[in-house]
Amino acid sequence: MILDYLRMFAALGAVVGLIYLAAAFMRKRQGGKPGILSVMAYQSFGPKKGIALLKLGADVLLVGVTPNELKLMKVYSGHELGLEEATGRPEGAGPWRGKDGMAR
Repeated sequence: MILDYLRMFAALGAVVGLIYLAAAFMRKRQGGKPGILSVMAYQSFGPKKGIALLKLGADVLLVGVTPNELKLMKVYSGHELGLEEATGRPEGAGPWRGKDGMAR
């Protein structure tokens, strides 16, 4: 009986270890670089409804989200919002804050 439990825990440990190794391999393969698209902010207005600010290259997209569609509402240039081109981070005090310190 105890031997069966030990085998079960050993098998579980092996599976968890393989998952961890696969995740580490994928992380290393991606090089730790952020993707081309990142979510800067999201405001929910109910289940599966809201608006999102998405950073796509040097542009920031304001997108409306519903269960059936994504609707592009406005496109801002990174320069217009005071975002740095290289890092994709604002020049302000914290992430996603403009030069005036106000959250975007």
